[in-house]
Amino acid sequence: MTAATGTAHAADNLPPRQPVVQDLQTGSKACATGDDKPYVATPPMLSAVLYDPEEDNQPVEANMVKGEFEAWWTDSTGAEQRRTYTTYETLSGSRQLWRMPEDIPVNTVVSWHVRANDGKAASAWSSEGEGSVCEFVIDDVSPDRAVVTSPDYPEEQIQDGVGVYGSFTMDSPSPDVVEYRYNFISGPYATARPDEPGGPATIRFLPLRSGPDYLTVRAIDRSGRSSSTTTYWIMVQSGRAPVAQWKLTDAAGATSADAESGTDARAGSGVTFGATAPAGTGLTTTAHLDGGDQAFLTPDAPAVDTDGTFAVGAWVRPERTDRDMAVASQGSDGATLGLRAGDAGPVWSFTVAGQEVSGGVPESGEWAYVLGLYDAETGTAQLYVNGYETGTKTQAAPAETTGAFRIGQGAGVSAWQGDISDVRAYDRVVVPAEATELARQKPRLLGHWSLETASDGVSPEQSGGVPLKLGAGAVIHRGPDNSCLPDIDPDCPVVPYALVGDGHLQLDGETAYAATDAALLDTADSFTIGVVVRLTDSEPSGPMTVLSQAGEHTDAFKVRYDPSTYSWQLVMPEKDEAGAAETVVSQITGADGGEGQGHHLAVVYDDATDRIKLYLDGYTNAGATASFPNGWHSSGPLQVGRGHVGDGWGEYLHGDVDEVQAYSGALRDRDIIGLGSGTDPCLC
Repeated sequence: MTAATGTAHAADNLPPRQPVVQDLQTGSKACATGDDKPYVATPPMLSAVLYDPEEDNQPVEANMVKGEFEAWWTDSTGAEQRRTYTTYETLSGSRQLWRMPEDIPVNTVVSWHVRANDGKAASAWSSEGEGSVCEFVIDDVSPDRAVVTSPDYPEEQIQDGVGVYGSFTMDSPSPDVVEYRYNFISGPYATARPDEPGGPATIRFLPLRSGPDYLTVRAIDRSGRSSSTTTYWIMVQSGRAPVAQWKLTDAAGATSADAESGTDARAGSGVTFGATAPAGTGLTTTAHLDGGDQAFLTPDAPAVDTDGTFAVGAWVRPERTDRDMAVASQGSDGATLGLRAGDAGPVWSFTVAGQEVSGGVPESGEWAYVLGLYDAETGTAQLYVNGYETGTKTQAAPAETTGAFRIGQGAGVSAWQGDISDVRAYDRVVVPAEATELARQKPRLLGHWSLETASDGVSPEQSGGVPLKLGAGAVIHRGPDNSCLPDIDPDCPVVPYALVGDGHLQLDGETAYAATDAALLDTADSFTIGVVVRLTDSEPSGPMTVLSQAGEHTDAFKVRYDPSTYSWQLVMPEKDEAGAAETVVSQITGADGGEGQGHHLAVVYDDATDRIKLYLDGYTNAGATASFPNGWHSSGPLQVGRGHVGDGWGEYLHGDVDEVQAYSGALRDRDIIGLGSGTDPCLC
């Protein structure tokens, strides 16, 4: 007699548990039926987790169970077809698998269920009682390609531009498309889903750069099948010019500021023109505001629509940081860009509809570029200081304001006391690369010494500027002039090549050095200096300095090789005091031992971001970068080949030096690669 389903064959055996629907899968998709049934691209792997009660076994016995799968469907003649499969025994709690055969028909609803068998009894089928049958359909037809349209960026037409959102609609003729996978050249790689299968999907895209771009799209149907790729080309213009801009370079005595775009700005009596503009910006002069009631400029009309996307930026130099001050504003509750004193110290601030984002550290007498942006698409306000986003994006919901745009004044804060330059207002997103470029101060070359010649102990600067004077023991080595060829003439002496070009500076490690007559770099402000250096010794006996510039009591900076750590170091004391605490960053490399073409070193101090970097052969890293918030002015000459030790000079370099280049301003990473090549990098 055959035992009934779900009953034990022996009195001491409990049947396996009925498989539960939550433990069943069709491929990687959950068991479902009806409208929720999964569609698959190929015959799927069916699986179930099966359990047998542990009470059936002795402690040393394994608890084994196998799965009995059954699938059925109605074929094209109306006849029911069934397939069964029994798995091997595996441990209770394991997932049991059945790979469906390849002849399962397509576009047909296939049902299946499973039960567990422990060799003595079988469980109830997973479809019995409160269970459910599982269903699937094999779809072997890929969807049609998507058609892409855009009212904002028509295909292959030069249109709008950087910082302006556009809509793109993707629509495949296939009725079972459930998502579109898309990307632009530089991202994002993302997925858009229609409201219902077979419908269109629309995305919004913000171009971050000008030039050609394309959108690639693949339509994905409910079985996971993909269409071929649709490529939609667009041509993006550069970002639109500001809707309002005042450089504030008007002549001294002027009573209004000429507008580059928008309307001229009337100036209060607390505004004077002709102040010094930020270096490296191309601006000639700027405006000074005295912080009083008449310290403002205004076009007497709004400059931006505060209920849409807008941005406001300016170069600013505060005379004080102990009170809240406005750089620019519009409306009493619209937007205010400015400085907030704060209990924990001063910060830059951008407030939109009462919501503030703040960050950065204003410093009295120091120029900074600040820009506030409200993106109506995302509903967020954000703040850039010196080209870098700072603070935390803040949700805001501004309304349209009818109040006039005002420079130097804002509701509930004091008027600006200090200098303001190049105020701009935009009706679009200012993208990160633009914010960085707006804040850029182009470095200025102070000196380039190729060290190829010397006359009367003086090596000239390449453009006739301040020369380097050679100390005792320092000589210029000249490479071979090809007048004598050792390979042809055995009596011809072998002359080593110069590091770069035709010559380099040789230093003996005892007394030799070179120096300018006076201070070259303003070490309280941003600066960059580069050098090519090769150490003569493979195991130097002590630290050796290649570049330094001193204050009254110590070096403002020192670049040296430390053999104890096998590294080049940038050492910057935090004060002009003997024994002051030092910030040290380093790059590890072995000493040259007189071989090879040496190393390209560069130091960048960026006063705007309060960071120092040491580059080795064009690259820096986390260990060669550090915060340095308070650079100080040094009055001593630039030194090549020595640094201060105690009350005198020491750490003399034993090696070769070439291509010393010094700049006011911080070079970008991409500019550093060009240092030491014999030419000056393009700083465009």
